[in-house]
Amino acid sequence: MSAAEERRRAVLRAIVADYIASQEPVGSKALVERHGLKVSPATIRNDMSVLESEGYIEQTHASSGRIPTEAGYRAFVDALHDVKPLSSAERHAILDFLENGVDMEDVLRRSVTLLAQLTNQAAVVQLPTLNVSRVKHCEVVALSPTRLLLVLITDAGRVDQRNVELDAPIDDDGVRALRELLNDVLVGVTMREAAQQLAALAARAPEAIAPAVERATAVLIDTLVETTSDRLLIAGAGNLILAGELHTVIAALEEQVVVLKLLASAQELEQVSVRIGRENEDEELSRASIVTTAYGAGAEALGGLGVVGPTHMDYPGTIQKVATVASYISRILRGE
Repeated sequence: MSAAEERRRAVLRAIVADYIASQEPVGSKALVERHGLKVSPATIRNDMSVLESEGYIEQTHASSGRIPTEAGYRAFVDALHDVKPLSSAERHAILDFLENGVDMEDVLRRSVTLLAQLTNQAAVVQLPTLNVSRVKHCEVVALSPTRLLLVLITDAGRVDQRNVELDAPIDDDGVRALRELLNDVLVGVTMREAAQQLAALAARAPEAIAPAVERATAVLIDTLVETTSDRLLIAGAGNLILAGELHTVIAALEEQVVVLKLLASAQELEQVSVRIGRENEDEELSRASIVTTAYGAGAEALGGLGVVGPTHMDYPGTIQKVATVASYISRILRGE
């Protein structure tokens, strides 16, 4: 890369950094004064003209300074080789706050609240999906002689409850037998892996409880295998109102389906993905930038975590905070 090209890269980085800080168009004189570029404002204006012709910056009107385009933000993010680490005090505060969670869902709820506060953006986290987390235990509770409560607990700490209505009463012995049959099939596998055995379970159950087994397995298959049961926790959506003109993004967050699809694509641990503006396939998110990563107890991702905000977000800070919070969630899941 020539000296002129290297200088233009530095000018672009400076424009993006200044615009993120102020949300005001950036002029050549201000760049020279703030960043010590050691060339004249006229040289910087020439560099800005080249960057504009290349599509990295634009003018809001003829006499204004420049602002970054989506291509400019992308070039800025791609050039972030080193992201400033959080201080030891910040890391300790994050870990201390998360470790006080009473269960997995509480840890994730704390995580998304903390991330929204740290970034001043909207934060989202996907609860562990049943497609990858494995069943730890299935409890069966008799609410009445003809009504059961199934409580499914996974190794990731997720808890799902389902009611089962029976045609005939079931006694305590029947409840215990049903519990044993379900756990024999479910424990140690995912719901999707257990689907075939669940479907065949009633055929090999004792005749006295076969109808109850059939009802219970049908509920589990219909609601936890065939129908998606992913859930999303959101915090800080109000921050997007302050960012201005992101009402469609807020609507997408409320809809959840679009964001769940996005988080589901975050499958690599310790890999942070940044999507800027129209890089997001869904129209509702075409005015936003989204920083996502995955968390998990081992080598496999259990869910996605991310931040949604305007394209002028603080990319270095946001990337580091998303990565740090996801890393600490994974550590807590591993019991470290």
